[in-house]
Amino acid sequence: AENNKEIIVCDRPNPNDYVEGPVLQPDCRSFVGMHPIPILHGLTVGELSQMINGEDWLKLTAGKSLKCNLKVIEMQGWKHGQAYSLPVKPSPNLPNDLAIKLYPSLCLFEATSVSVGRGTTMPFQVLGASDKKYGKFNFVPRALKGWDMSPLNQGKTCYGVDLRKDDFPGGFTLKYFLDFYHISGERTSFITRPAWFDLLAGNKSLRKQIINGMMEKEIRSTWKKDLDKYRVIREKYLLYEEK
Repeated sequence: AENNKEIIVCDRPNPNDYVEGPVLQPDCRSFVGMHPIPILHGLTVGELSQMINGEDWLKLTAGKSLKCNLKVIEMQGWKHGQAYSLPVKPSPNLPNDLAIKLYPSLCLFEATSVSVGRGTTMPFQVLGASDKKYGKFNFVPRALKGWDMSPLNQGKTCYGVDLRKDDFPGGFTLKYFLDFYHISGERTSFITRPAWFDLLAGNKSLRKQIINGMMEKEIRSTWKKDLDKYRVIREKYLLYEEK
């Protein structure tokens, strides 16, 4: 936009096509979350680019109002809600459909001492920490060239759960995080990097809600107002029918 260059987006399906999670608040903007959208925004990259342009969100990073010369090449034969398996893994640590499905829910663990399986062949499909209280399943993170050369808990036996045995339907859940949080017995120290957790969550409320003992249903109810507002905005930029 600043250099008046045209952007052409060749659109593709969103493999996590849900509208769920807290909406990012202005005081938690960072390189992992720039715009006031929920953790799962339920848009294709083409629709999202149009939203950023149309809602004048470029000024959030540029400091002034800008419009991008944007062209979206639309897909044919896809509707929102249709399952999609990515033909190319988007990251070495997202090697399959299950990891991609679980990633939004497990990402919050990156602000704790619990391993999400980085340094194994099961990233974002297992959870574990170096304490047997977390479960019978175990794994040892190692330095893997091309994947992760210094994974969390490298060389340590991590005990926890194998999520490959779960039938996770998709979307966003706090279940896994709350399970480990309660097992830990560490009310305030389980989240080892609170500032990073807030950036990953997109707000400073979620961490406090967890520490104050709120359950998932209660926490989710606090997102409703912002999600309802977001859905109204989202509707303006949909290029594809809902299934």
